[in-house]
Amino acid sequence: MSTIVHVILSGGVGSRLWPVSRKSMPKQYIPMFGDKSLFQMTAERNKNFVSQTLVVGNKDNYLLSQADMFRADIGHYEEIIEAAPRNTAAAIAFAAFAVAPDDVLLVTPSDHIITNEIAYARSISEAVRFASEGYLVTFGINPTKPETGYGYIEFEENSVRSFREKPDALTARFFMESGNFLWNSGMFCFQAGTYLEELNAFEPDIFQTSYEAYCNRRDSLLPDGLTMQIPSKSIDYAVMERSEKIKVVKADFGWSDLGSFESIWEHWETQGENHRFISNNCVVGSTKHVEFLGVDNVVLVETSDAILVLDKGSSQDVKKIYERLEKERPELVQ
Repeated sequence: MSTIVHVILSGGVGSRLWPVSRKSMPKQYIPMFGDKSLFQMTAERNKNFVSQTLVVGNKDNYLLSQADMFRADIGHYEEIIEAAPRNTAAAIAFAAFAVAPDDVLLVTPSDHIITNEIAYARSISEAVRFASEGYLVTFGINPTKPETGYGYIEFEENSVRSFREKPDALTARFFMESGNFLWNSGMFCFQAGTYLEELNAFEPDIFQTSYEAYCNRRDSLLPDGLTMQIPSKSIDYAVMERSEKIKVVKADFGWSDLGSFESIWEHWETQGENHRFISNNCVVGSTKHVEFLGVDNVVLVETSDAILVLDKGSSQDVKKIYERLEKERPELVQ
């Protein structure tokens, strides 16, 4: 009987949540939910579905991951530490090399939230069944609004007809109204051997260079030089959009990637959490008295060294500020 392995991908800096999320403390490690982080909640949510947990992170954040695994009360797990991020196709390959070919990998990002645990369990069970039959399974989220910050999956029952890039507002509205599209969640489920076979067929360079880096690791750490030879490509581009073995599980388990201040605002409102909403505006981080006059849908974010004021509808563009500051004021993104 194959083992189910939870693979937690812990890369990413959450640039659309600057200045709260930084390179030294990405969003998945920030204790935004009581005293828990998204990473800790991810580990806890899945530990009862799996026999083993494997964390793929990088040398800049693995100590944060270890601390959250301790808080999640998961004492036995494997760890693969990347010398530098090389995107998800390689990260998942490392995990697949670490287990038996018929083991089922449940691959999840570490920075998403899920609110309906019962529906989530049903979706995991369905995905594991498809994965055991040799399919590469992706999870598609039933859209609740015409979101422009997510990729979409065109589907028919459990079959994938196409993958679509992040759309403009008009296209997103068409996708939602058609009923034939799901948000691409970035969650996957498949047997390790099936994934590696497809990766080798479509991207042999990624397969081979990832394998060489994995074989030359020291303890859990992958080598710098060999890591940088790995082409950087997402699993979507490398495999999922090209394979004939794809299935999609349509899910409705209260999912959000909490990747922007707009999505955090909506999550807080949906869950009835008592955060600082003032005159249809939102305050994040500041402990000062704040007044708003003549404006609404504004988010004010304060940290010790930066203040960000934005219209809620411009949340996706915070990444542009982050990218500019990386060049002009790198100390503000560290």
